[in-house]
Amino acid sequence: MTNTDEVRRSALPLTGPDDLSPLLERVGEARFVLIGEATHGTSEFYTWRAELTRRLIAEKGFGFVAVEGDWPDCERIDHTVTTGADPFEALYAFERWPTFMWANEEVAGFCRWLQGWNAGRPPAGRCRFHGLDVYSLWDSLRAIRRYAATHLPERMEAVMRALYCFESYGHDPQQYGLATRLVPDTCEDEVVTLLATLGDDELGVRQNAEVVAGAERYYRALVRGGPGSWNIRDVHMADTLDRLAGHHQAKGVVWAHNTHVGDARATDMAAAGMTNLGQLVRERHREDAVLVGFGTHRGTVVAAGRWGDRHHVMRVPPARPASLEALLHEALPGQDALFLVPPPGLRAGWYDEPMGHRAIGVVYHPERERWGNYVPTVVGRRYDAFLWLDETRAVHPLHGEPWDEVEPETFPTAM
Repeated sequence: MTNTDEVRRSALPLTGPDDLSPLLERVGEARFVLIGEATHGTSEFYTWRAELTRRLIAEKGFGFVAVEGDWPDCERIDHTVTTGADPFEALYAFERWPTFMWANEEVAGFCRWLQGWNAGRPPAGRCRFHGLDVYSLWDSLRAIRRYAATHLPERMEAVMRALYCFESYGHDPQQYGLATRLVPDTCEDEVVTLLATLGDDELGVRQNAEVVAGAERYYRALVRGGPGSWNIRDVHMADTLDRLAGHHQAKGVVWAHNTHVGDARATDMAAAGMTNLGQLVRERHREDAVLVGFGTHRGTVVAAGRWGDRHHVMRVPPARPASLEALLHEALPGQDALFLVPPPGLRAGWYDEPMGHRAIGVVYHPERERWGNYVPTVVGRRYDAFLWLDETRAVHPLHGEPWDEVEPETFPTAM
């Protein structure tokens, strides 16, 4: 039997939300479902991810959604979906590049649904919306200062010491990282003190302190190169996920790129010394974790040519030969499909074969498809389920990017 025959036999139909039922059965009583995306700018990835999340909340009792976004920005979204305010305003207020990742019509539609779902439910029964990422050093510091000034005046000294330390390096966290490479002075001691001072306080201020600590480590590692900064970021996301699950005593859905969601051990990331969120959640929670990936053959996507540049709609060319995407398109031209690992009643050999798997980030160069943009992957080990969308279109951003300043580049730029 050829690989294309095996693909056809293992494919389940994917035409509407009801076709997700086999995946809901696969989730079972798992506590964590991590849902990926092959790009940060494809409409169908967002809409199918939202459909699956709606069903997980409504039918499986999942109590929070945690995304590859900044804690302060997502805290404003959480406020809207739990209090009845319009989430559009909170999404439109996203400022850190690339805003289109979360400030888009597809996310706005889901958040309005979530607001409606929460309406009338008691506070303890509402589904929450949180950010997992580590980039918001300054926003988190300012949020801590505002909170402490009102609620913890006796602890303001530790807060201000950390704030003044970072201010001495300017307001660019990348410059802080560069400076600490040249001289031994850092803000690490001030951050450790800040964490110790705020470690037992309410979730918001505690998490902002964790972000400051993670960002301090991240930007010091970033300028040194290698896998260190990537690992710090994904460990921070995994720790945040565990913290949220413990705080809410609830099951959680994660939205992030395939490169964070799919198990790194099934790619070449492991050989490079990298871990990721999917691997960490599997190691920590075993059968309580379900990892879901996405892929597409061709279409359009929102991305930019370099970090901080203006985003625009780009053409996604047909997948390169011998890739996972090329195989699925050859087997199922023009069709969408759901794949479960292992497929019901069949162990498909193609699940265990290493193939290139396309990964498009916020920075994308379609002309480099022949040489880059693909991650060597064993799909049956990387994911527990895979949603295949043969042709896709670009996400719908709420607005253009702010151009008063350019954000420092982060590693890796593609994700």
